Amino acid sequence: MKNNMDMDSIKIGVVGAGSWGTALANLLALKGFKIDLWAYEKEVKDQIQSNKENTVFLPGVPLSANIFPSNDIAEVVSGKDLILIVVPSHVMRKTTCKISGLLSKDTIVVSASKGIENKTHLTMSGVLKETLPDVPEDRFAVLSGPSFAKEVLKEDPTAVTVASRNREVAGFVQQVFSTPYFRVYTNDDMIGVELGGAVKNVIAVASGIVDGLGLGLNARAALITRGLAEMRRLGIKLGADPCTFSGLSGVGDLLLTCTAALSRNYTVGKQIGEGKTLKKILSEMRMVAEGVKTAKSVYNLSRKLGVEMPICHEVYHVLYDDFSPKESVHRLMSRDLKHEFDEKV
Repeated sequence: MKNNMDMDSIKIGVVGAGSWGTALANLLALKGFKIDLWAYEKEVKDQIQSNKENTVFLPGVPLSANIFPSNDIAEVVSGKDLILIVVPSHVMRKTTCKISGLLSKDTIVVSASKGIENKTHLTMSGVLKETLPDVPEDRFAVLSGPSFAKEVLKEDPTAVTVASRNREVAGFVQQVFSTPYFRVYTNDDMIGVELGGAVKNVIAVASGIVDGLGLGLNARAALITRGLAEMRRLGIKLGADPCTFSGLSGVGDLLLTCTAALSRNYTVGKQIGEGKTLKKILSEMRMVAEGVKTAKSVYNLSRKLGVEMPICHEVYHVLYDDFSPKESVHRLMSRDLKHEFDEKV
């Protein structure tokens, strides 16, 4: 692993040129790294190459000349010291299978994708371990926290967490990504950090529904707080550190995603609360609202594990069984009364 004196010689590839992938690529490029960026769409590659702008996902934002876009994923990842993967969770497996065998055992692989795979119920690091068997488990890391791409591009103050089983790897990634406006903390709890980033998107859909129904700020605050309890219960069952959910990748990301119009998941929920159908909403969106697919994963996983997650279950039923949002709220409010801090899973 290169030490801090060698930072300027680190070779980095970024897989995924959506809004978040592009924002992180630009952050690294502005630090002086030469960034090879893989874009799935030819039009995105051409726009960044010709105009230094990603007009599909980040229109109006000038990008660093240190970003070199490509549609050749092998070209982007080969020979790199660090690979950052920022693709939608439902295409993580398909995408990373394409780079299997192209990475060395010394490559550090960082996931900034948030979600839980529908069929396997694996978090993104779990998918990476299966699809990239040549990379040792202690070379994986995950980056998560309250961070809208547009605000990072504006260099607004932002704080996130990087988690890895290997503290040296976490510290290395921390140094690579940290800037005067992008503060990176380290954590050992990969599963907790990933679960926070995934489940908060489901709760954000619920929060949007509450606002779309016009139920008030009391209701939204209660939903966010009880959503955090659900996230924590699932985490405990899967071996996460409960303290992680009090941090940036837990309550921090939850608060941001549940309260801001910039959140795609909140926006989906708000439109559902206002009476739009999910099919109509998704047909009008170019970018992915991870909470829609993650709701299915969380519903099935929590039932399999016997973890009580009533808010997430109601979101699933609204999205996939056409349940009435108003009736879902009524069911939540009329459940059996209980102790607030019952951690029964």
